Amino acid sequence: MSWLRLAIRDFVIVERLDLELGEGFTALTGETGAGKSILIDALQLLLGGRAEATQVREGATRAEVAGEFDVVPAACAWLAEQGFEPRPGEPLLLRRVIDGQGRSRAWIDGSPATAAQLRTLGQWLVDIHGQHAWQSLMRAEAVRELLDAYARVDTTALQAAWRAWRDAETALQQARARQAQAQQERERLQWQIDEVARLAPGDDEWDELNRQHARLAHAQALLDAAHEAVEALDGRELSAHRLLAQAIAALQAQAHIEPRYGELAAVLQAAQAQVDDACRDLQHWVHHTELDPDTLAALDERLSRWIALARRYRCPPPELPARLQAWREQLRALDEAADLDALAARVAQMRQRYLEAAQAVSLQRAPAAQRLGQAVTELMQTLGMAGGQLQVRLEPLPEPSAHGLERVELLVAGHAGATPRPVAKVASGGELSRLALAIAVATSGLGEAPTLIFDEIDSGIGGAVAHTVGRLMRTLAAQRQVLAVTHLPQVAACAHHHWRISKSARGAATVSQVVPLDAAARVHEIARMLGGADSQAALAHARELLGA
Repeated sequence: MSWLRLAIRDFVIVERLDLELGEGFTALTGETGAGKSILIDALQLLLGGRAEATQVREGATRAEVAGEFDVVPAACAWLAEQGFEPRPGEPLLLRRVIDGQGRSRAWIDGSPATAAQLRTLGQWLVDIHGQHAWQSLMRAEAVRELLDAYARVDTTALQAAWRAWRDAETALQQARARQAQAQQERERLQWQIDEVARLAPGDDEWDELNRQHARLAHAQALLDAAHEAVEALDGRELSAHRLLAQAIAALQAQAHIEPRYGELAAVLQAAQAQVDDACRDLQHWVHHTELDPDTLAALDERLSRWIALARRYRCPPPELPARLQAWREQLRALDEAADLDALAARVAQMRQRYLEAAQAVSLQRAPAAQRLGQAVTELMQTLGMAGGQLQVRLEPLPEPSAHGLERVELLVAGHAGATPRPVAKVASGGELSRLALAIAVATSGLGEAPTLIFDEIDSGIGGAVAHTVGRLMRTLAAQRQVLAVTHLPQVAACAHHHWRISKSARGAATVSQVVPLDAAARVHEIARMLGGADSQAALAHARELLGA
């Protein structure tokens, strides 16, 4: 069991509704136009359906739908991944609110949620077969999805292989189209690389060139400064060295009287030693430094080439080596992209992977198509289509597609001796409805959702066939919770539980309500559905149906 409770407030023409669902098969009936499908619409809204302002009951400021569900194990891991906290043993609470402008908010167990999250969660809770299910039989995509679900085919690998193949082909086509443009770009890059490579700029060369150039450009000034410093320290009569020697001698002469003078003299001796060291270094500089106009000219020329190339390619000179490396990488990428042989080889490789995935899917589809056809054919015999059959045919496509190598088509024969024809060419709406019902029953065990809902899927069916439909739904209810919105008394009579929906005027407004029926009320509702209201014959027929 999954669907436990449903609460509706101010939804369309429902002012207030609180329902508790039981196990087994529940039938929902009522007069035409009473709003039987509103309950399903509210459930679909709760499970992520589209929210619209028209769903708010006239005169109300907002509509609200809430429900309690048992959590199936498959949904627990997903809830945890999404940041919700599953509560083992406790029902799952869902809530959706729409305001008068059509804006909606949603919650899962009290935590804000999105409509997309509700839709994903709904796949594990409820499986709904709508009253126009037969229309999907006309769409090739829906038929293929039906067979894949029946075969339990996982097309994830097929879709990935298809995209990889398409992407590889696109890359090859684009490379071919860009060949001329790429050649021009390649030539431009190669010319730039050759020009800068002739300079061969080093990564740290710019700063070193500037330091060397500065020394050579100011060599004479440096020599003059060294000469002057040597003269001041030890070349003149009153040089620093001589003055320090005089000061030291004067202090030492009186050190026997004042010991502090001896200490000061020692300090000056240390200073004199440092002056001597500086003099030696400066003299070495003077004797070994020469003006070098040739080297200076060479440095001028190299710096000029750096500056010219940096200006041409609009970058600071220190960035020139990095710019050269970037061009080389771009050229290498262009060469790789222009390797049409490699791209063509990848296309062939991706095509082979796709074909392997598609053939694996085909191997699953073929036996499943036969099984599905047989299962539906057997059900057709009990639904007033004796001798009829359904064939699920796989037609090879002229070209591979994203969904495989074949097209899935349903062929149906409504009675014995008839040639199976495409469903789209079957004229009888009743046959289409019964076929859709047979397919829904045959595939009802596919989903993991423990609740199965039939929304007037039995339209176009009557008589003895209706009894069969009711028994089928009751049989399904042995394993899954089943709810059927129906207008057939034979179907309703097979249900374990019976609800009646009705509408009435309340002032200027029309409201709808759902009432669970006890045994006596159920007899009267079945009699109404039989068209006899409360006539004795209709009541007797109703009791007979309920006792069957």
